[in-house]
Amino acid sequence: MAPKPTATPTPSICPSILYQDAKGAIRQLTEAFGFIEHAVYEDGEGRVVHAELSHGNGMVMLGSRGTGGKFDELMAVGGPTGVFVHVDDVDAHYAQAVEHRADVMSSPTDREYGARDYLVRDREGNVWSFGSYRPGVTEPAAD
Repeated sequence: MAPKPTATPTPSICPSILYQDAKGAIRQLTEAFGFIEHAVYEDGEGRVVHAELSHGNGMVMLGSRGTGGKFDELMAVGGPTGVFVHVDDVDAHYAQAVEHRADVMSSPTDREYGARDYLVRDREGNVWSFGSYRPGVTEPAAD
């Protein structure tokens, strides 16, 4: 599948996650969490070797475990990944996740720093936080 055009700037940071069932992860991320499938590349056996899913102006890259590459080897150790995604309407997003039977770890909560968010675990144990917080990025000063 060829990449779909995007109207938002290219993100400078893209979390990368490997899944035992990458196709199932893509279904959950798009249906329950509102991601948009941007690109999916499969090998000759139908395994997802690389996929890009966008949400707003952010993107997550994912693939299948067991493809034999260096990234696959390095990702074999360690625990689950945690990813934060900004959403405009936390409660509506939460309702969509619940509708698709996501594994909710905490319901929408107002935080002391003015944000609202909730936590879910995906099919393979990665923790996703969806919330209203918009972290600011300051460009480094020129010397």
